[in-house]
Amino acid sequence: PTPQPALATVRSPQLNRNVLEAAPASSAAATAGRDWATINSIRVLAMDAVEQANSGHPGTPMALAPVGYLLWSRFLRHNPADPAWLDRDRFVLSCGHASMLSYALLHLSGYALSLDDIKAFRQWGSKTPGHPERGHTAGIETTTGPLGQGVGNAVGMALAERLLGEHFNRPGHAIVDHRTWALVSDGDLMEGVASEAASIAGHLALGKLTLIYDDNGITIDGKASLSFSENVARRFEAYGWRTLRVSDGNDLAAIEGALADAADQSARPTLILLTTRIGDPAPTKGGTAGAHGAPLGAEEIRRTKEILHWPEEPKFRVAPEALEWAPAARQRGSRLQTEWAHRMDGYRDTHPDMAQEWDRVQAGALPQGWESALPLFSPADGQLATRQASAKTLNALAPKITNLVGGSADLAESTGAEIKGGGSVSATATGRNLHWGIREHGMAATLNGMAAHGGLRPFGSTFLIFTDYCKPSIRLSALMQLPVIYIGTHDSIGLGEDGPTHQPIEQLAMLRAMPNLQVIRPADATETVEAWRSALQRTDGPTVLALSRQKLPVLDRVALAGAEGVRRGGYVLRDCAGTAEVILIATGSEVHLALAAADKLTAAGRKVRVVSLPCWELFDAQPESYRHQVLPPAVRARVSIEAAATMGWHRFVGDGGVALGLDHFGASAPADRLYQEFGLTADAVVAAATDLVNRGER
Repeated sequence: PTPQPALATVRSPQLNRNVLEAAPASSAAATAGRDWATINSIRVLAMDAVEQANSGHPGTPMALAPVGYLLWSRFLRHNPADPAWLDRDRFVLSCGHASMLSYALLHLSGYALSLDDIKAFRQWGSKTPGHPERGHTAGIETTTGPLGQGVGNAVGMALAERLLGEHFNRPGHAIVDHRTWALVSDGDLMEGVASEAASIAGHLALGKLTLIYDDNGITIDGKASLSFSENVARRFEAYGWRTLRVSDGNDLAAIEGALADAADQSARPTLILLTTRIGDPAPTKGGTAGAHGAPLGAEEIRRTKEILHWPEEPKFRVAPEALEWAPAARQRGSRLQTEWAHRMDGYRDTHPDMAQEWDRVQAGALPQGWESALPLFSPADGQLATRQASAKTLNALAPKITNLVGGSADLAESTGAEIKGGGSVSATATGRNLHWGIREHGMAATLNGMAAHGGLRPFGSTFLIFTDYCKPSIRLSALMQLPVIYIGTHDSIGLGEDGPTHQPIEQLAMLRAMPNLQVIRPADATETVEAWRSALQRTDGPTVLALSRQKLPVLDRVALAGAEGVRRGGYVLRDCAGTAEVILIATGSEVHLALAAADKLTAAGRKVRVVSLPCWELFDAQPESYRHQVLPPAVRARVSIEAAATMGWHRFVGDGGVALGLDHFGASAPADRLYQEFGLTADAVVAAATDLVNRGER
């Protein structure tokens, strides 16, 4: 799309069918009084909550109270009685430090968030934590706080709405038709992840997405001009966005007109640049960094309430007029949801098979019989990199799991994360393959938004080394318990000649340190199938699949144990008669080194057990009895082998064991040479195991 030649400035209302509640002319004065009473109630709640907690950010909620109120009362299609209504509009507070704005809006519009909850702001066990948390507070769509992430989440939600609508909607039966709105700050737009996501949104022409930019010119350090002088509007126009400006954050008519304009668009995403005064109307700290990240103080609050003609006591006072909002919002929300339910009933009558699929994907369930599509591999298939096995598994599952969508950060040929025949998503075409370009950070944040929206099982891929770029978003996937699948290929020095810049060393340790993240590094094609099974069956958090570039033999499951043990995180792949003298433990490509070493040790008369441990998190979740069955405490001679940092392996090898790995960077050379030079060979494993056994015998 051609960027707008000039920035449009909105100065008057442009009311249309998108305004949910337009007051009759005869009651305009009463409506204005109620509006300002509610807006100022939001400001007072923000001031008092932060002051009582002695912690928080009062200024941004105060400045954004007018636009927040108008958006939620006039435009946002939501039902406070059912925050999970499927066709609701999505609202993202990307500037999560302004959480009191969300909490005040939720409380006043009738959600299950009481005044006592607001009084407990930032306290142990409260529903009002310092930053909004998905799943913790009803009505919060996504966890925000790390700036820029909410922009990516909003893009993902708008993208999910489009993909689901294109798949499910039928002529005369639009069951997916909602918008995504986000409030963003200077800090959000400075973060690179927001730029990546906004570029994606413009490229895909996500016209049901609106960002409202709080252009207050203040950051924690002082004036934003200390570090920020770019023309934000021109930047977004270059991305392909529409831009509107409202020059006064208290001009309700202009704000309403801009929101109406945005709500009437579907061709391109919209950025509304809203000039506000942080902390408005605080007399001394308003408009300064003093209103940003600290309580205003008792005297400043007293003077601000005086300006608002507000009683100093009681604290947390809500104007009587503001109390009228909740019943009206609930009534309107019920009507909107009922209208949608009637459309859904007609859809069920006309398209029963599609309706059944809709119910399944919205429940996050997998289709009946999906596991029958999982491929089977054997040694007769020859050697396969686990990334190749992953690609075959993905494409075997895609016809069955129709809401499986995703792609790569410009690496589909390498990562294999492409649904053959699935079509490419673009501004003008639908499909199941997403081309993220070289935007790993934006990809991951957008995947979170898609998963939070619901209805899709998103995956994204890149080289494992570049999970460094994805890490903040992966952390939020884990925190929000979102079942995103991250495919990280080229998982070790086995990628070879690209050298140390591309060879992951510390990445596995970093990822394994993250709570609620499942990291699976399969040893062969059969374990890769099981890794996909585990990732798809997981509904309470993300999974990283760490896959090899180099080809690996498909293990003989007749001679060795089956791969079902992957579902338990670790299992005995090969055992010996009687009690083992030494246990070799490995993941991924190094399992093959362990097996080769076991052959040599067995030939030398040693009793050896080989354990494949592809997923530490799943193994740790097993009963102690199973873990001791796999790794008997009495066998202290243990050797772990993994072509990565050894951090964490002491948990499995114990004080009497040895962890073979790489606690240094790699080098540029063919993979075989690297393994030899860095001491990751069957002979090195044999030497370490023999030494341990000999020491135990002395």
